[in-house]
Amino acid sequence: MSNTKIWTLWKDEKINDEEARLLKRPADEIPIPFDDEGKKDIKTLVNAFLERDDAYGLAAPQIGISKRIVAFRRRGLDEGTRIKSEEDYDVLINPRITQSRGEKEKTTEGCLSCPEINVEVSRFSEIKVRAYDVHGNKINKRYTGLLARIVQHELDHLEGKLIIDHEGALYYPRKKQKFFEKLFTDK
Repeated sequence: MSNTKIWTLWKDEKINDEEARLLKRPADEIPIPFDDEGKKDIKTLVNAFLERDDAYGLAAPQIGISKRIVAFRRRGLDEGTRIKSEEDYDVLINPRITQSRGEKEKTTEGCLSCPEINVEVSRFSEIKVRAYDVHGNKINKRYTGLLARIVQHELDHLEGKLIIDHEGALYYPRKKQKFFEKLFTDK
């Protein structure tokens, strides 16, 4: 687990209005070359991600930084394991999907910012991304399968889009049925 607070749409059956506003808006780009604030935001996001053992990835808006930065596991995708080296994860700054290929595949996703629910989400099985790395170098990466899904999920956060904004089936605990039915009926 992590000491860094994750921003969520709701907690204890109450909507987090301030956090929801930031999570639901498009994030700002980091200036290139990186300024001091940009470097600090990148480091903060990477450190917050490396503290976690319960997530495939993390986007800066999820920790209250409305900037276009994501970090995600590239190897060792077994949940519950700590990242051991820099080769185990990628960091993308100001990323853009430049190509999507393959049939869309539907599967259930969870999200730290939408606690206690899962949503069926359709995503492309292969993508190409243009971004900057932590050193400010332009990079182009290709992701397939689960990694493509993870990257698309994290990049959605940068656009202010969460799993609840997808049209798939929604799953939540029966004991919280009343809260979630009201939340999603009022949506």
